[in-house]
Amino acid sequence: MAFLLAHLSDAHIGPIPRPSLRELAGKRLTGYANWINKRAQAHDMGLLGRLVADMEAQKPDHVAMTGDIVNIGLDAEIEAARLWLLGLGSPENVSFTPGNHDAYVPAAVSRIAETFAPWTTSEEGTGFPYLRRRGGVAIIGLDSAVPTAPFVASGRLGAEQREKLAVLLDKTKAEGLARVVLLHHPPHRGGAKVLRGLDDAAELEAIIARHGAELILHGHNHKISLHRLPGAHGETPVIGAASASAKAGAHYPRAAYNLYSIEREGDKITISSRSRGLGADGETIEELDALAL
Repeated sequence: MAFLLAHLSDAHIGPIPRPSLRELAGKRLTGYANWINKRAQAHDMGLLGRLVADMEAQKPDHVAMTGDIVNIGLDAEIEAARLWLLGLGSPENVSFTPGNHDAYVPAAVSRIAETFAPWTTSEEGTGFPYLRRRGGVAIIGLDSAVPTAPFVASGRLGAEQREKLAVLLDKTKAEGLARVVLLHHPPHRGGAKVLRGLDDAAELEAIIARHGAELILHGHNHKISLHRLPGAHGETPVIGAASASAKAGAHYPRAAYNLYSIEREGDKITISSRSRGLGADGETIEELDALAL
């Protein structure tokens, strides 16, 4: 029986609770101004709720949320995001990886890690990368979120995560599992604009080339995308998700989510992808063009 994995990203849950002057120190000041002047008009929480309801109607076996669940990393934002994640289902059935907005300032990093621990619990111990075995699928979560300077949204995995990832990829390959890697930033060079990409993308590409993976999922760019990386046993599809709350008329594509059907027959793993999202009328949640994997 096929395993159905739903993929949401970049919910940017709002509105941002009114911050104190102390909370607006540093990068949060520019982020809050950006929310007031731009992002608040681009993201619709009512639409997000309708998209989630449509996703739930598809009855996925598991949900992956690849980051940017908050905006400027306020404690009140993080608590609202925790409640929203709980609404997606049991943490056993939902996996999370943080994005750059979740690690907006250094003070938010530990709070995010503590609050979202139920959605990053690993069978191989604590921390990233985590491994969650679900229905013949190995869900491997990476943390590419690091605090950066204003107007910078880049990410980094670091040597320790990359080394552990290589071990997990080999281990789960030997177990016969379909390996699905989650992270926020696109994993390949040129996957995002200058100052927005993954700093160690070349190193991650080399790991995939040596060890392989069946599927890599990311967010960050607020659009559905398909890229392919050379893998140890053929190409690895790399799929990006749209923002789950983007309104019609926003400066990026309309809200959507992806669905992946993963099935094994003997030694062969077959993966198909489809997307559902906001239609051109700005109201209807409908089937979108499928990606040809």
